[in-house]
Amino acid sequence: MSNSRRRFLQKTSLATAGLGLASNLFSKPFRQPKPVKGKLNIGIIGSGLRGQSHIDLILARKDCRVTCIAEPDQVMLGMTRKIFDKHNEKWPTIYDLGDHDYVELLNKEKIDAVIISTPWKWHVPMAVAAMKAGVYTGLEVSGAISIDECWELVYTHEQTGTPLYFLENVCFRRDVMAVLNMVRKNMFGELIHLECGYQHDLRGVKFNDGVTPYNSGVEFGEKGFSEAKWRTWHSVYRNGDLYPTHGIGPVAQWINLNRGNRMETIVSMASKVRGLHDYVVNHPKGGKNHPNAFVEFSLGDKVTSIIKCAKGETIVLHHDTNLPRPYSLGFRVQGTKGLWMDVNKSLHIEGISPGHSWEDAQPYLDEYDHEVWKTHEQDAEGAGHGGMDWFLMDSFIKCRLEDKPPLFDVYDAASWMAITPLSEASIESGGAPQSFPDFTNGEWRNRR
Repeated sequence: MSNSRRRFLQKTSLATAGLGLASNLFSKPFRQPKPVKGKLNIGIIGSGLRGQSHIDLILARKDCRVTCIAEPDQVMLGMTRKIFDKHNEKWPTIYDLGDHDYVELLNKEKIDAVIISTPWKWHVPMAVAAMKAGVYTGLEVSGAISIDECWELVYTHEQTGTPLYFLENVCFRRDVMAVLNMVRKNMFGELIHLECGYQHDLRGVKFNDGVTPYNSGVEFGEKGFSEAKWRTWHSVYRNGDLYPTHGIGPVAQWINLNRGNRMETIVSMASKVRGLHDYVVNHPKGGKNHPNAFVEFSLGDKVTSIIKCAKGETIVLHHDTNLPRPYSLGFRVQGTKGLWMDVNKSLHIEGISPGHSWEDAQPYLDEYDHEVWKTHEQDAEGAGHGGMDWFLMDSFIKCRLEDKPPLFDVYDAASWMAITPLSEASIESGGAPQSFPDFTNGEWRNRR
């Protein structure tokens, strides 16, 4: 284990001391979610910027309401109150007495579901506590801190029977769902190779000393704002694919991961580290003598992983957040009859596309537009991330109201989140292959 990795784990353990205890502070035995009568009562754990986005969508609906919030940050609570005022909704019960007050929420409140949108290190302990409390659990996305965390999610779900919905919004992106239709209609033939990733310049998020998400500065930690308070520490101490699920989630749908297929091995490598240091040094608020110019970052500016699947497909996964670049998830779907590439918005279908040339993908995406987008396009207008956040929230709420299994469940969460610690282990070992645990205990062959 590298010194930086060890320091991070030690720091995380100290910062979250008592989290494991918190998930066991329940006086009652395990409870399972009950059928819902009337409106869905939802609790929110974490009303930072992402949580506020969820709250805004919930309050705009007639079939649910937010009845309680656990959030220790008074600035974020102030911003959240404005959302309730906008919708003319009653201010809910607030649990703001420190980081562990969410346990009181889970113990005391009669809620039908909970949404967890907090800093990454809290995701698993909070989800475990929610499942043990018998509350239908919506968990925001991240990579795991360790493989043990992934197993803890699985074991808790199997022990309690409480469903976990992994809230991966990119699975609902319009072009992603249109390509899913094309894949199911065999437009690309048998799939051979896929690419995806998180390629997003986040320097203005990781160093933010303002009062808005992208009002960049050079501060992080206690002097930072929003994600800069916690996210940047992962770049200081860790080296791996820290945020894999926006890419792997859609890929999982295209090649049926955990439902007839699975990821088996991963090999990862990281580039040298320059981006964040250069950003601090060259920023108007920074400079070569700023204290953060002397911080040693561990995260390679470009992390590349190759995954081999049980059915023989290969996946190339990118993580690229510390260099100047346009946003792109870099999707590529390639099969025996052709391919689609997100980055150039083009495709080629053998026997249809002329010669060996690219075609504009948009006419195909329009033709194979998913039915849910055709039906609910106006409902999703103005929602976050191009509307796909509306579809995610709509799916989460309807799955709970109609007592249906989550579209993306605890086994998806565990396997997708496992990419992070496995990539760290591969990088640390010089690119040695790492094996994915079978979180389904062989059931992936039969699940559909």
